[in-house]
Amino acid sequence: MNREKTAPMARLSPYRRGHFAPVREEVTAFDLPVTGIIPEDLDGRYLRNGPNPLGVEHPRFHYYLGAGMIHGVRISGGRAEWYRNRWVRQAPVSRALREPRRTYRVFGGMDAASNINVIGHAGRTLSLTEGGTLPFELTDELDTVGPCDFEGDLHGAMSAHPKVDPVTGDLHSLGYFAGSSTVDYTVVAATGAVVHSESIELPYATMMHDFALTPSYLVLMDLPVTFHALSAVAGDPFPFRWNPRAVARLGLLRRGSSEAEPKWFEIEPVWVYHTVNAYDTSSGIVLDVVTHPSMFRGRTGEISGHGTPSLERFTIDTRTGRVKREILDDRPQEFPRVDDRVLGRPHRFVYTASAAAFVDTWRPRELDTIADAEFDNVLFRHDLLGGRTQRRSFPRDAAIGEAVFVARRGGTGAEDDGYVLSYVHEPGRGASDLVILSAADFEGDELARVHLPARVPLGLHGNWIPTEERAAAALSDGGATAVDAHDVATPPVPETGP
Repeated sequence: MNREKTAPMARLSPYRRGHFAPVREEVTAFDLPVTGIIPEDLDGRYLRNGPNPLGVEHPRFHYYLGAGMIHGVRISGGRAEWYRNRWVRQAPVSRALREPRRTYRVFGGMDAASNINVIGHAGRTLSLTEGGTLPFELTDELDTVGPCDFEGDLHGAMSAHPKVDPVTGDLHSLGYFAGSSTVDYTVVAATGAVVHSESIELPYATMMHDFALTPSYLVLMDLPVTFHALSAVAGDPFPFRWNPRAVARLGLLRRGSSEAEPKWFEIEPVWVYHTVNAYDTSSGIVLDVVTHPSMFRGRTGEISGHGTPSLERFTIDTRTGRVKREILDDRPQEFPRVDDRVLGRPHRFVYTASAAAFVDTWRPRELDTIADAEFDNVLFRHDLLGGRTQRRSFPRDAAIGEAVFVARRGGTGAEDDGYVLSYVHEPGRGASDLVILSAADFEGDELARVHLPARVPLGLHGNWIPTEERAAAALSDGGATAVDAHDVATPPVPETGP
């Protein structure tokens, strides 16, 4: 096992403790030990992104702005071939690690930490964030190539949650620049070429973290979290606030139409980080999401959610203009996922992770008031057709992350014919495991548990990237173009973080 880079020591903040505490070393390990049997048909990499601060962050630290770190496991032939964790090498990160200075194009002046998601598309592995920062391309081994603007054809902001149409293979993105009242709709074909780009005007500079996609529509969520100019002027590193003057609404933008204006439907004020999925009906659309009653009401550096997140459904009737809202499951949960093959189509199964401890960082409670079954140690499998929810419990300090469904190669095509993968903390080892479950036998025995040599902190999002995606794609030169030093965003880097 190789330990490659070590971060400088940094002072603690609430998001540097417990399950959120960053790891300080980059690690490479081969031939990982496994309990159980890894299915032979799994061939690819399970990657996950998340904030892992190392001292380059703003002195008024905010969790969402911590330097991004990718954690990955390579699986093939029933073996766990390697584990790697790597910081995304943006200019401040390279400087903090005392590496040669990186020079690259900064799109729109934004070079915020690339720390939210990691995807595979058109042969590239891309680290994603929001607010206007370009995607950062990585090698198969998670080393940073540089920012990717798709050969100069990307003219708008990219989303941290793009959607791939399972029929066409096109990647759809709905991104925003922090402080701008427009959102950018971009389509990147399966070949990696940008084939569509347009901007949509909004009343406020909205934080639009996610959206949904159906065969007929893009589903926009214009919700009451907006850019707060006075906070930005005052030096707030995350100047977004709950805006009681903003109208909460859902927008339907028809795909393949010259009509550039969405049709809007007002809803009660609510906040949504993540959509589950959406699909067309004869009278409109169905949109499943995880809702929060409100968000970002507190002081600088606080996430400050108010109320418990729950799994909900919005049904939009385009004929009457009415929106029906119903709770599907009211237990605290987040990070919803479905089988990507049914994206935009009716779905039966939804996988989520319990989120009481995560929510607890927004509204502090005594830990002994949190039921063990809520303490971020449960994965849920919601059968929306059968009306049943299954729970997969792990030890109290397991710190379960997002669960990703992977279809079984050569399977029946059924929505639950495959596997559920998630990183799970193992308190006894002080490290993490990659757990592989049967989606069809969710409460049954684990198929395999890959024992990692390091801890994976509670983080954000990731994906399974099959090997054939890389092999079949027509590769470009990387999409990163070095430019003069004056185009590089290199903010002052403190010797220690907050």
